[in-house]
Amino acid sequence: MKVKVILERGEDGYYAARCPSLRSCWSQGKTREEALQNIREAVELYLEPDPAQLPYDERYEVVELS
Repeated sequence: MKVKVILERGEDGYYAARCPSLRSCWSQGKTREEALQNIREAVELYLEPDPAQLPYDERYEVVELS
């Protein structure tokens, strides 16, 4: 999945990264690269389903892949 990210350099020198299509999904970093890595992680966590909200059925099993 591809999402657009907006990077802004703050007055303090840090980079702020936000994803406009995902409400309240933002992060920051000391460098551009760090901000991009942090927003990738934030997007993954934002999109990760909450097991408590999944319909329960004994046929299903939630497995985390790495």
